[in-house]
Amino acid sequence: MNSTVFATAAQPLPTAQGDIAAADPLVRTILDSLDDAKAEDVVAIDLRGKTSLADTMVVASGRSTTHVSAIADRLIRQCKTNGTSTRVEGLSNCDWVLVDAGDAIIHIFRPEVRQFYNLEKMWGGMRPDEHHAD
Repeated sequence: MNSTVFATAAQPLPTAQGDIAAADPLVRTILDSLDDAKAEDVVAIDLRGKTSLADTMVVASGRSTTHVSAIADRLIRQCKTNGTSTRVEGLSNCDWVLVDAGDAIIHIFRPEVRQFYNLEKMWGGMRPDEHHAD
């Protein structure tokens, strides 16, 4: 079973692949916030059974440090509005911002930094450009 779910503004989350967002309102909130902030190449990876750190990892890109900062700020505000506390790392630099929302961990990268660390490969997901519809 593929544990990676892809989401973009142009291509919403598929429902046939164990739709993580349908099962988890927190993930839906995160993905909606990222979409509203125009985050790019959004990938949600189901971590259940892989680690106890979180149930879901979401990886997204911003076009610049300013965009990464804006995406993170919007996400943090939305989580707070919904009653979810967050811990944040990297907001002062904005090459890579990590938002820990408890059951979900969100990584927001500049594209070059995301390519270097390649978290999707490390955690078993595919890059959006590697995904081919069946």
